[in-house]
Amino acid sequence: MKTTFDAIEKEQIGTLKFPSNDVLNDAQLINERNSDLSRALSLGNLEHTKIKIYFEDNQSRKLVETTVWGVTDKRVILKQGVVIPINRVHKISL
Repeated sequence: MKTTFDAIEKEQIGTLKFPSNDVLNDAQLINERNSDLSRALSLGNLEHTKIKIYFEDNQSRKLVETTVWGVTDKRVILKQGVVIPINRVHKISL
């Protein structure tokens, strides 16, 4: 598997397929991901700050720079209703 992340546009995410397994298997990394998502949500709603989301679909690792508008227990919600499953997110760069 590739260790680099290919940049894509937010609008392309809707066409991607996401497996159900988690890309992370370390509890500390999962906790960090959740904390970073909470912070990204605050920055997105208060300051409209763009962040980088490193994630993986069923084909490869990808990177999108966008604003987080919402976070549920299973999904990261971006503008225009675009969603990324949290379990497919490797990391968030603020």
